[in-house]
Amino acid sequence: MESTTHPTQSAREFKAPAREFDMRFTSTPRGARLARRLVSHRLHEWGHPYNTTANDTVTLLAAELTANAVRHGHVPGRDFRLRLTVNAPADADTGPTSIRIEVTDTRTERMPALTTPTPDADAEAGRGLLLVAALATHWGTTPRVAAPGKTVWAEFSAHAGV
Repeated sequence: MESTTHPTQSAREFKAPAREFDMRFTSTPRGARLARRLVSHRLHEWGHPYNTTANDTVTLLAAELTANAVRHGHVPGRDFRLRLTVNAPADADTGPTSIRIEVTDTRTERMPALTTPTPDADAEAGRGLLLVAALATHWGTTPRVAAPGKTVWAEFSAHAGV
């Protein structure tokens, strides 16, 4: 399986996910909105309260990735999948936890470019992946192996309660 990664990806070692949320949503704006709300709610339950940097940032990443799945990855009759994991470093003294969000859709031919051109100042769209690149610690894409489609993922490093 080939994965395309944002150039800042590091090779930190993590334990198995401490927390995991995985769910399919309808590929509609309503499904994307529900996914975003559930991400924020899960993070709050897992020690990253509402209105903290971690919760706000990962919720925004979820909003952008799910909106892109609905707008650019939609195939009629197919859902998108969201997976949220919180990983603690293998050595607790090595730094913050990693929060990873993955959004999988069934469109193979529409892979996002990792170097997104800056849209014109008066453009009404085209800034979603610029936000992802600016906010995520790492991000990238991975093609699906067992079925058509792709996974777009983003990671954010955070301390609990921040």
